[in-house]
Amino acid sequence: MMHPAGPGSGDSPEGFPEQPRLQPQIGNHTAQTLDAFFTCRKNALLAKSSSTQVEGDFAMAPRGPDQEECEGLLQQWREEGSSQALSTSSEGPLVDKGLAQSSLALLMDNPGEQDAASEDKWSSRQLSDLRAAENLEEPFPEVLGEEPLPEVEGPMWAAVPMQTGPQYADCAVLPMGALAAEQWEEDPAVVAWSIAPEPMPQEEAPIWPFDGLGQLQPPPVEIPYHEILWREWEDFSAQPDAQGLEAGDGPQFQFTLMSYNILAQDLMQQSSELYLHCHPDILNWNYRFANLLQEFQHWDPDILCLQEVQEDHYWEQLEPSLRMMGFTCFYKRRTGCKTDGCAVCYKPTRFRLLCASPVEYFRPGLELLNRDNVGLVLLLQPLVPEGLGQVSVAPLCVANTHVLYNPRRGDVKLAQMAILLAEVDKVARLSDGSHCPIILCGDLNSVPNSPLYNFIRDGELQYHGMPAWKVSGQEDFSHQLYQRKLQAPLWPSSLGITDCCQYFTSCHPKRAERQKYSRDFLLRFRFCDIACQRPVGLVLMEGVTDTKPERPAGWAQSVLEEDTLEPEPVFPRTVGTIQHCLHLTSVYTHFLPQHGRPEVTTMPLGLGMTVDYIFFSAESCENGNRTDRRLYQDGTLKLLGRLSLLSEEILWAANGLPNPFCSSDHLCLLASFGMEVTAP
Repeated sequence: MMHPAGPGSGDSPEGFPEQPRLQPQIGNHTAQTLDAFFTCRKNALLAKSSSTQVEGDFAMAPRGPDQEECEGLLQQWREEGSSQALSTSSEGPLVDKGLAQSSLALLMDNPGEQDAASEDKWSSRQLSDLRAAENLEEPFPEVLGEEPLPEVEGPMWAAVPMQTGPQYADCAVLPMGALAAEQWEEDPAVVAWSIAPEPMPQEEAPIWPFDGLGQLQPPPVEIPYHEILWREWEDFSAQPDAQGLEAGDGPQFQFTLMSYNILAQDLMQQSSELYLHCHPDILNWNYRFANLLQEFQHWDPDILCLQEVQEDHYWEQLEPSLRMMGFTCFYKRRTGCKTDGCAVCYKPTRFRLLCASPVEYFRPGLELLNRDNVGLVLLLQPLVPEGLGQVSVAPLCVANTHVLYNPRRGDVKLAQMAILLAEVDKVARLSDGSHCPIILCGDLNSVPNSPLYNFIRDGELQYHGMPAWKVSGQEDFSHQLYQRKLQAPLWPSSLGITDCCQYFTSCHPKRAERQKYSRDFLLRFRFCDIACQRPVGLVLMEGVTDTKPERPAGWAQSVLEEDTLEPEPVFPRTVGTIQHCLHLTSVYTHFLPQHGRPEVTTMPLGLGMTVDYIFFSAESCENGNRTDRRLYQDGTLKLLGRLSLLSEEILWAANGLPNPFCSSDHLCLLASFGMEVTAP
């Protein structure tokens, strides 16, 4: 299993630091004495109880002595004069007296089960520690900032987990009377057994023999977040050599690309109701920013495509930090008054920029395109090592976008995607009419197998009469009486984009040469009707504007319009169908076969779904006598590996998104690609 190395990787799977554990602070003498007493008392409790329900991290292990050992301890206690110890303890604090009396009460429980004493296996050190605990005069230290527990009558006991290592592998026993004057912090990582107000019936809990003490099962132990969110690297290729090129049928230029919606702070604050499940501290931008940088450093991609990048955070923190990590960054803010946008960053040691093209979806006066979403398209030239000699690699076109969220406006989503695909077609088109390798990624706000997803993957969509909400598949509005339906044509011809998602100038060849006009033809405009009319508001000046030009004899009264204007181009429009010819397929399959669950990239309102994608260009496979556009094989751009996604159940176990280790409401997507290196 291969994981991309990164400077942030450490002992934890994601390179995240281990979380510090809470350690109770008590005096040395008190700690040693209590430890000895708790060990002896725990052994007595284990000898009395046959319960096997305490398991996992809260299990009281190792198991104590059996019933015969308890009876042996009691017998030895009596022989050495336990009455003298009790009288001595009565002079001490009431807390210590309660400990001794309750200790004997537990040992004396169920006298009918006692048999002849067996060989004493308990050490004399434990007995001396027990006597020292009963003569303890040092009061228990008080824990600050904790609430006192109510006093109860009788020998009530509470089992408190002791932190002895990575897991709570031990439990100590304290009398409730001793805890009455103390306060204990309600920490979810340190869970105490609750004390029931009434004893449980013997027939319901026969395995819990202590009278007057109720039993509740401990809650499930929380697994650390970095263990829950462990994501495996799925390797589809052989190990590369030291130069980053793979030896096989031919050398390859290998690189990694990450797509990540990092959750703009402004948008999070505007929709704070979506993050009520999060602690306020983990929503702080400084906390989130540090986690995001650590994630970038851990996976160390060569190309980084970000969405929801807040402008002030980009210029003040993100861009300087990414520049120090070796990236060159390009940013496009959303139009209008929006404060976030998209960014594409690449390492200049691996790529050289050929062109950068920002894309704005807003079109003034056009209701279909009145939203402020944007995209960014870069054309990069891979840089191969000099030791390979005269070899070349095709350019790489990288497109990043964040499509409109509104689930009801699928028509807007399709129009925005058509503009982006037209820009990609223009940037990636080669001189021979083909396209260089393409990677299209971002937050498309559409679920897998939705009409918009199928349009990108299959290259064709019949949309006429389709409900607008159905395009993205985010929500089901079929129950509503009024439903906006898509009509053909989806966008007007004035947009300059055909139904094949190409700019008009890209699909029509330019004229070989400009039209030449003769001097006589141009002079005809001198005496046209417009030229002979006095403009409104023209200041009358003698000798300048007081004369009217005379039309020579034989000149036409007006110039025919068809002589001066070129015929308006005719767009090849189809009836209710849009297409593209980029041959894209998804890096992810959107299903986890090992879990039998779908992949998710985000969890809005606790509902997991996939809306983030990485599409790359691949060749379609021949299937018999026909070509199935949904089946692809690697072409110039090969998929070498990907970072696995998670299921909804796993994210639920980590308290959803964001959480202390994933500081966005989306998961990052990461893939490794290889490009063929050819000789010139």
